[in-house]
Amino acid sequence: MSKRALLEVIALDAEDAVAAQAGGADRLELVTDMAADGLTPSLETFAEIRSSVGIALRVMLRLADGFAAGDVSELVRRARELRAAGADEFVLGFLDEAGDADLGAVEAVVGALDGCRWTFHRAIDRAADRDALRKQLADLPGLDTYLTAGAAGGVDEGLPTLLAEAARSGEPGYGPRILVGGGLRLDHVPALRAAGVDAFHIGGAARPHGWGTPVSSSAVSAWRRALDAS
Repeated sequence: MSKRALLEVIALDAEDAVAAQAGGADRLELVTDMAADGLTPSLETFAEIRSSVGIALRVMLRLADGFAAGDVSELVRRARELRAAGADEFVLGFLDEAGDADLGAVEAVVGALDGCRWTFHRAIDRAADRDALRKQLADLPGLDTYLTAGAAGGVDEGLPTLLAEAARSGEPGYGPRILVGGGLRLDHVPALRAAGVDAFHIGGAARPHGWGTPVSSSAVSAWRRALDAS
């Protein structure tokens, strides 16, 4: 029997976190400012969420919209503050102007994480060469996941890429888990599960009434049931 699929839900605050956990989420991605596609939350928000739920939290390290790192020293400072406050899983990903991984920025931030586990986020979907990016990052400590839709436009466009990458699991650069998110719908799940994908990430899908409303535990439950049935 295949192992239970991981369900990760975006949480903006403690109310979201509690609802997501109640609905059956395994892990939360903590961000603020979804208008900028998700930035680093405050220490206070992290502490509130950490004290309100028992599931794993991955905290976004991102200062501005887009995929440029920006002020790397500030990113490192924020990462160290969050580590000191008890954060032990993270999400990050930076590209240079050519669309390659910004290895200097990634290495500097990862160096502040003390070996903690982290996700390279959907910057991979904007990379000039996905395969080259995976190989660039392959030896970084703690990298265990790629959050990806397979394409910048979302899972509808990226599904063939996701299925092809799932088939390469275990090859150099393809060891990290594929966490599918970005325009993900329930009808995508059967093909992804059949290909061996076992991790799913939802944001808007957990908020049927839009980003201005909190996470719906019943919406999360529907995903939990679908993943368990698959």
